[in-house]
Amino acid sequence: MTDQTLDRAKRLATATIGDVLDIHSVNGVVSGLPRRAGNGRAAGYAQTMYAQVGPLGAFTFEDFAVGNAFDAVVPDAMLVIDLGGAEVSTFGGLATLTVTRRKAAGVVIDGGCRDVEEITAHGLTLASRHVTPRTGKGRLKVVSLGSTVSCGGVTVRPGDLVVVDDTGTVVIPQEMIETILSEAEELDKRDISFAEQLKVDKSFAGAATQLRHA
Repeated sequence: MTDQTLDRAKRLATATIGDVLDIHSVNGVVSGLPRRAGNGRAAGYAQTMYAQVGPLGAFTFEDFAVGNAFDAVVPDAMLVIDLGGAEVSTFGGLATLTVTRRKAAGVVIDGGCRDVEEITAHGLTLASRHVTPRTGKGRLKVVSLGSTVSCGGVTVRPGDLVVVDDTGTVVIPQEMIETILSEAEELDKRDISFAEQLKVDKSFAGAATQLRHA
């Protein structure tokens, strides 16, 4: 993959990519993880972390080895964290400082984050199921880095392309990146043509019929 691939992805709305994923029957639209911080559209290649979550005291401080995931982040990575949807935080201000210094593209958490003010101040794109002051220390055990995880109902593997904007988050399987992006670019051109039709007083229904697009 090249930076050009990420540039192409960042020009495409997640809604447009989502339409193309549907055409290919790919389950790639993440559910229930709104964007909490960041501006504009972010795209990066998935790096993954999976953790088990239990009640306070279920795990030791050593089990809370989230720093290994943060230190492993490479430029243009989208860190995808699977907490099974638990309302505990595994990512805050210090984690943000670490991954932004390592030039991460963003973070997506099926679980919680905190320190949203600090995350916002650093300009990091982050989407999560929860925002909570509840720490993961003593409640969380990191099980694996670099394994296949589940995030918002979507299977995510290292190297998959993850795109985040204000509408949502989508995941493109790595073996389909070129196909999905190319078709999304064509769909985007059709959207532009549709908009031009509407600007010359064409009705929505009329434009949809003429362009066979809606």
